Amino acid sequence: MIAWRTLLQDFLETSLLGRLYFNRRRWLFLSSALLVLLATALAGGWLIAELGPLAVAIVAVGLIYVVWVLYDLEMAYAGVIGVASLLPFASLPFSIGFIPTFLDLALLALVGAWVLIFILGPDQALITTPVGGPVLAFVLLAVAAFVAGLSHGALTSYLVRHFAETLLSIFLFYLVVNSVRDTGRLGRIVRWLILGAAVASLVGIVLYVLPEETTIRALSALGRFGYPTGQGVIWHIRDDPELMKRATGTSVHPNVLGSLLAFGIALIVPQLLSKRSIFKPWVGWALAALLGLGLVLTISRGAMVGVALAVLAISMMRYRKLLPLYAVAALLFLISPWSQGVVDHFIEGFQFRDLSTQMRMGEYKDALILIQRYPFLGVGFSGAPDIDIYVAVASLYLTIAAQMGIVGLVAFLVVIGMVLWRFWCRRDVVISSPELEALWFGLHAAIITGVISGVFDRFFFSLEFHNSVTLFWLMVGLATAATELVDAKSSEGGVP
Repeated sequence: MIAWRTLLQDFLETSLLGRLYFNRRRWLFLSSALLVLLATALAGGWLIAELGPLAVAIVAVGLIYVVWVLYDLEMAYAGVIGVASLLPFASLPFSIGFIPTFLDLALLALVGAWVLIFILGPDQALITTPVGGPVLAFVLLAVAAFVAGLSHGALTSYLVRHFAETLLSIFLFYLVVNSVRDTGRLGRIVRWLILGAAVASLVGIVLYVLPEETTIRALSALGRFGYPTGQGVIWHIRDDPELMKRATGTSVHPNVLGSLLAFGIALIVPQLLSKRSIFKPWVGWALAALLGLGLVLTISRGAMVGVALAVLAISMMRYRKLLPLYAVAALLFLISPWSQGVVDHFIEGFQFRDLSTQMRMGEYKDALILIQRYPFLGVGFSGAPDIDIYVAVASLYLTIAAQMGIVGLVAFLVVIGMVLWRFWCRRDVVISSPELEALWFGLHAAIITGVISGVFDRFFFSLEFHNSVTLFWLMVGLATAATELVDAKSSEGGVP
């Protein structure tokens, strides 16, 4: 009985619900709660009558999740990471005036909970960092390019919604910096990221080895939640059934899954040698193997190159014990019979004999033409104004330059450059904080992975791939928060 009383007291004193209840405007909270309950009852009855029990079940789960988020903000982070990793394109099976995705709702829950904490918390103050200014400039330039692009494109609900989703994902940077203020929370969020990627990898591997008919049925079952259905859910190299199949899991596109798994590998590699690892050693190695196998099965060359170079970079800087293992893994990958198809695919790409690589080169050429015509703010987000050019190009940097112009691309490069410059300046300082070291190196390795793989893919700045945009800016925010923690724990001054 005493334990239950202690638990209840702790809940009321520490949770957001408790803060709301004991706030001096408690009457407003109580009346609002009654109105919410009444509205919930009415909405539940209407949903049962109009849409059936599935909609009611989703609403009930959503309400439980909201209460959980109000109790613990980290559950909101877990929700965003879980949805972005496992159901990134799932949407409600009914309309509420529009059809939001689960990721939209998870992000709104995270933002809403943080705003309430900020308002009700004692002596809350916004944390500013040197990276925040360039991020804001990038956002303002994106808005300017969006407005300018409407001169040749229609303002549709689709465009407004997806552009708003992109801005919300970028705003995540500020939320992370202001809510991740201790090493414990940082470690738990990184653990969620690794586990989310590992589960996504496991799902991708299982669906890969199952018979294609079974995989099609399993993925088509998600059609009720906005997922594609039918034969198109199976991917092969160059869409040729005679060539190797590619793992997609629930990420729709193999390169999207590949980028998620590459992030997971970048985050977990420093944990393998850390004395303060967030996983037991055998768990860390098992997760790394699971992520690596899933990444290979996606045959996502950009993601593989990105994470390979990122891991090599941090290994040379800090984790040199990994270099022999790195060399052995690379050798096994090159000579093993099971990986020869992937190796041949890489060789074809490097030699420009691969059709997909040739198509990419054509896209790059057309994108450069577009940028030459519209160099300042680009063409915006509603499409190209000229019928002989198009915006879609498999490159993060050319996509930004096409949509936001050279100015927008420079702003983005300043953001990334600032993050990596601060990383370089603190590579020796962080050693004095062993509880932060592996987390800090892993987060920056993830950003390096995204920066390199972005040469070959556009997912980290694409209106169609909200989950990839969200994960990228989450990494930027977490890396910046980790650097702020390193500075707070370091006794050395004068670090830029």
